[in-house]
Amino acid sequence: MDTIEDLFRRFEQLNTIGAALSNERDIDTLLENILIAAKTITHADGGTLYRVTEDEQSLRFEIVRNDSLGIAMGGTSGNPIPFPPLPLHTESGEDNNSMVAAYAAIHQKTVNIADAYVAEGFDFSGTRKFDEHTGYRSQSFLTVPMKNHENAVIGVLQLINSIDEDTKQVVPFSSADQRLAESLASQAAIALTNRQLISQLEELFEAFIQLINVAIDEKSPYTGGHCERVPILTMMLAEAVNETSVGPLAGFRMSDKDRYELKIAGLLHDCGKVTTPVHVVDKATKLQTLFDRIHLVDTRFEVLKRDARIAMLEARLGLGDKLEAHAVAALEADLKRHLDQLESDRAFLRQANIGSELMTPEDQERVRRIASDYRWIDVDGKAANFLTDEELENLNIRAGTLTQAERDTINYHIVATIKMLEQLPWPKHLRNVPEYAGGHHERMDGKGYPKGLSRDQMSVQARVMGIADIFEALTARDRPYKRGKTLSESLDILGKFKLNGHIDPDLFDVFVRQKVYLRYADRFLDPVQIDEVDEDRIPGFRTK
Repeated sequence: MDTIEDLFRRFEQLNTIGAALSNERDIDTLLENILIAAKTITHADGGTLYRVTEDEQSLRFEIVRNDSLGIAMGGTSGNPIPFPPLPLHTESGEDNNSMVAAYAAIHQKTVNIADAYVAEGFDFSGTRKFDEHTGYRSQSFLTVPMKNHENAVIGVLQLINSIDEDTKQVVPFSSADQRLAESLASQAAIALTNRQLISQLEELFEAFIQLINVAIDEKSPYTGGHCERVPILTMMLAEAVNETSVGPLAGFRMSDKDRYELKIAGLLHDCGKVTTPVHVVDKATKLQTLFDRIHLVDTRFEVLKRDARIAMLEARLGLGDKLEAHAVAALEADLKRHLDQLESDRAFLRQANIGSELMTPEDQERVRRIASDYRWIDVDGKAANFLTDEELENLNIRAGTLTQAERDTINYHIVATIKMLEQLPWPKHLRNVPEYAGGHHERMDGKGYPKGLSRDQMSVQARVMGIADIFEALTARDRPYKRGKTLSESLDILGKFKLNGHIDPDLFDVFVRQKVYLRYADRFLDPVQIDEVDEDRIPGFRTK
């Protein structure tokens, strides 16, 4: 018989277990803890936890435990459960009342059986076969439906063979065991339902985030991969820092909630790009808008060539009947020189339009000379500047393909990101998302944007994301205006960024020391980009 002290102790266990269940985030671990807790407070030797399947037609085995036989299947054990689900209805559509677990689920009743071998009304043939095969003796059964807050059965908790603590013999489950198991099943069902609802909300939330990233991807195939890769690299570096036990970052640690918060920030770090015009994001050449206007410039060169040929022919006609050979030759030579110069200038502008090379001051002066020296007759028959002011500005971009105004337009995406994220009613465990996501373009020396924050004003997470954003951009193969850089080239640039105050020096050292760059490269870089890296030659890198 249960003593008052024993019941009190088990009630205390029940309270402790209930609190622990409500705090567990992982569903597999939660299910396992429910069964282990039920076994503990009822002194059961074995047990099974079933869950109602999505179609509500059967019970699926989730966790199976038996101490005497050393059986541990499902949950965190890593061992699969080979048993098929238990049907809740027969082939004719009637309730499957012969299976005790199905009966408990269908009728929402607890079934307490003292000895399965003499019990009537249920089919224990499967249990007997199991016993014959293992030498076990399945005797007392306690089968409890798990009902949630809506009084719907979501699972069944089945306990086998209650062990008397004094005699170590199998005994029937007591009425106290039954009440405790039913109380635990009720708490567990609510904890499981809450965890499922939270998981579903998290999945829905992440799906909306992915929807935003798909919208960005659909706008520009050149940046969609960036939205996918930066969060992954961010988590790689953050985990490496989390594992660091020496140096300035040895005290940095992340909980599961911290990880989830950083993951969400990574996924949303460029959500503001939905506001960025496509023609700016996709600007592969200096003269590209909806199309590459270098072809208009080509047409003007063809017009100048045509005019030069016409002028030469008119000059030749002006010689009258005296077509002296040396005069004709001089005209043709002048025409050839002029055409060659036009072709040279045309080739130069086409090369300048690519934007892959740095424009020297001499190159920029040549663009201005072409714009001022040449005139052409437009479709209205009027003399016009060879290059418009806007074309002249674009072709004289020193590096890349963007004008300062276009860079400002792209840079605005981080302002838009912060505005968008700060409008959301973040729960407590996600309240840092705007700060993490909004800080990846700041610099350690305070010269970044949009807020000009310095290193001591930024979280480690925001600084981590800054490195991930830069490294992904350096190595990306899908940009329209450049090739993806090799590992050695990218690390050389990052090392210089460390020295000039752009990125966090301690995080960069972890990035290199823990070979984060190599693990990322193995997943996302083209093999030709993964070259040999001599870490001793990386600017500013400290090996220890």
